[in-house]
Amino acid sequence: METMNLWDSLVEEALAKLKSLKLVRHLRPIHLPSDQQPKPIENEPQSNSISDQEEAGKEVFQMFDEMQQWERSSVEVHIAEETFQSWVCEISTTGLGIDDKQLKEEEYNCYGEEVTANEEESHPQQFKKRILFSGNDYLGLRSHPTIKRAASKAAQEHGMGPRGSALACGYTNYHRLLESCLADLKKKEDCLLCPTGYAANMALMVSIGSIASLLAVGSKPLEEDRIAIFSDALNHSSIIDGICLAERQQSVEVFIYRHCDMSHLNALFLFSMDGDFAPMVEIVKLRKKHQFLLVVDDAHGTFVCGENGGGVAEEFNCEKEVDICIGTLSKATGCYGGFIACSKSWKLIIQSRGRSFIFSTPMPVPDVVAAHAAVTVAKKETWCRREIWKRVQDFRVLTGIPISSPIISLIVGSEEKALLASQHLLTSGFYVIPIGPPAVPPNSCRLRVTLSAVHTMEDLKKLTTTLSQCINFKDVDIQISNKKAKL
Repeated sequence: METMNLWDSLVEEALAKLKSLKLVRHLRPIHLPSDQQPKPIENEPQSNSISDQEEAGKEVFQMFDEMQQWERSSVEVHIAEETFQSWVCEISTTGLGIDDKQLKEEEYNCYGEEVTANEEESHPQQFKKRILFSGNDYLGLRSHPTIKRAASKAAQEHGMGPRGSALACGYTNYHRLLESCLADLKKKEDCLLCPTGYAANMALMVSIGSIASLLAVGSKPLEEDRIAIFSDALNHSSIIDGICLAERQQSVEVFIYRHCDMSHLNALFLFSMDGDFAPMVEIVKLRKKHQFLLVVDDAHGTFVCGENGGGVAEEFNCEKEVDICIGTLSKATGCYGGFIACSKSWKLIIQSRGRSFIFSTPMPVPDVVAAHAAVTVAKKETWCRREIWKRVQDFRVLTGIPISSPIISLIVGSEEKALLASQHLLTSGFYVIPIGPPAVPPNSCRLRVTLSAVHTMEDLKKLTTTLSQCINFKDVDIQISNKKAKL
């Protein structure tokens, strides 16, 4: 029996068991009355002028074909003077402090500038503006007028609180509309919205584990009936935590394979912090050989990769081979929330057994409406994807580091070295956070640089010049070649 037939059969059996126990949970959208019913915004007219579309009872969906000045807010941050000084002084606790003279000289040469916020005229607060290279708003959509306007209108009409869990009374026609839009994007039969991408992974892992429990003849599955989960060593914490919960059901057996090592995975018998691509072509080949269920967490690839923003699976032309796709709305869409694109049967299982979905409050309606607008903007404003990949190419040319994605993990070694490098960047005008244990193994601390479509070539030139003062790019290149294209 082919794997998909096997898994479809298992899911249907599990659903039948849930139905017999009267434990299948159904989502029933609550209609929220308004002057205009929610509808797909793909059909709305495009215009660079709001006045062109402002008619009674009509939504305004504004699109652009190049970067706008307001989008710079996605990569600019203001840091209060007190916070700035605290961060700079943090390095002194490691014994690698810098003297005041050096600090002052670096401040005078900052790429950023000082800003005064006169909340109280008698006590003006000083802020330092820095260019953000640690965010995940890859397309610069958080300040897009279409998205802000959609959220504002929804908040005005419907308020903020969702009133209850999704299974009780918090699931609306707006939630259903966004799910349909995301299912279409990922080329899947259906989709389930979750409060966050973290909750989505947790819910799926627990639901996968529950299938063996539901079909067990006795009180718990026999060893040969357990579900085997193969997980990359660098998978996100949400996947790891979800697997831990599934293990508590005594229904799964877990195998961890070395990061992106398909030989190890093949021998056993699929990565978040470093930003490298999963070897999708090789994984798909192994899927055909071993007939496993393929689940992909595409948090960073959705709307960034693929001609239509469909993500890594679209980029590698293997959307049909990916059975379930996890995504987030808090990165490239500049909004909030998570989702699971899957079949209708899988959706029923997850909403019936996924604890992090069942017992969580759903996304508020304004967030859902904003995300729906963002999905359409991200698909239509194709210049954003072109620009972010240009920035990847620019960084590659400026540094000689063969990066392959907008997430750049620069390994510097000890925590002290990472803090010192981050401090140097901060005083030079850039906000780049250091990453250390427990997020990464000891002595593999790194600077995690993320690129955005609204960064400019000037931003990158000044950043890479500053980086070269604390990192040897040639050493980074050697680390990459030794680690199979790790960034």
